[in-house]
Amino acid sequence: MQDIITFEDFTKVDLRVGTIIEVHDFPEARNPAYQLHIDFGPLGVKKSSAQITTLYSKEDLLNRQIVAVVNFPKKQIAKFMSECLVLGAVSGKDVMLLKPESQIKNGTIVS
Repeated sequence: MQDIITFEDFTKVDLRVGTIIEVHDFPEARNPAYQLHIDFGPLGVKKSSAQITTLYSKEDLLNRQIVAVVNFPKKQIAKFMSECLVLGAVSGKDVMLLKPESQIKNGTIVS
């Protein structure tokens, strides 16, 4: 288990639902990854680098809803600027994406 945080710490994390609208290979990444463009509705489109190539093809990801942290600072990965962190359950090198149970409006807050 990680360090214990307070409820106030948790409330600082902005978790939102978004839809992947573009998926590109990312050969410059140190580990196999995709470049994702994700529509978060009123927050606009944000980019993310995601190491999810073992379980998902580009076709699997297109138009898929995901959950992401949208209030981290931007992070430079090779020549790509990642603007959000897509969430998934990690098992070894496999990452299974977290998603809403049914279609929901992009930008919806997850709490």
